[in-house]
Amino acid sequence: MSHCKIVFTQVKGENFHQDLLISELADLGFDTFEDTDAGFDAYVPSNLYNEDLLEDVLKANLTVSEFTFQKTEIQTQNWNAVWESNFEPIIIADQIYVRATFHPARQEFPYEIVIDPKMAFGTGHHQTTSLIMAMMLEEDFEDKKVLDMGCGTGILAILAEKLGAEKLDAIDYDHLCFESTIENTTLNDCSCIQAYCGSKEAIPNISYDIILANINRNILLDQLDRYSEVLLPGGKLYLSGFYEQPDLEILKEKASSLDLVYQEHRVNKDWTAAKFIKK
Repeated sequence: MSHCKIVFTQVKGENFHQDLLISELADLGFDTFEDTDAGFDAYVPSNLYNEDLLEDVLKANLTVSEFTFQKTEIQTQNWNAVWESNFEPIIIADQIYVRATFHPARQEFPYEIVIDPKMAFGTGHHQTTSLIMAMMLEEDFEDKKVLDMGCGTGILAILAEKLGAEKLDAIDYDHLCFESTIENTTLNDCSCIQAYCGSKEAIPNISYDIILANINRNILLDQLDRYSEVLLPGGKLYLSGFYEQPDLEILKEKASSLDLVYQEHRVNKDWTAAKFIKK
């Protein structure tokens, strides 16, 4: 599968306007973003690229910001090379060391996760992933049943198993993410993770102690009812992939109607992760 690489250059506007645009691009199927000195690069599967829709989004924001863009096609093998050239190890909360297969191990960290990045989202570099991983360190996963929705590379499920979870289901609608999760669970010697390809309809009819969902606001709003159905009373729900304003209040309102009680949230560059408990 080929991807389109779109190079965005910011002509006017504030720094946060870039994050707002990225949020809208995610709704158009863009799945990976990289900051540059002049703006950012965005990647989207070629079959999902729609230049008319992209231009509509850019025009709608012209009153506050302006971006120019340039499109190029990237074949899968070149895409992987791009990922590898840009993928650096990351340390989260001084406890988690995330590296690729081509980086040396670091035994001094309690939790080491090996990720073969390829094209799947979820290497820990994005604020949404690192926020929720840091919150996971404060949760008791011992012998828990865990659901990881929008699993990407499987990184959250892998961390949950390392934290003691006994059963984990990892689900993503993207077949590449599904395959990436299987590969990465093998790289990390995980034995409790079952990967599924699908959306909320793929969630097994069992009860979970903890649900992790790092997606985006619109998908979370669509799936919250299903999360509530399968989450045990007293169970924990961790959400990420959205902005503090206005997304958090919208999600809190919907969650409250489903007996999901807001507990706390954390923010990094306007990206937000939040914790809820099922009544």
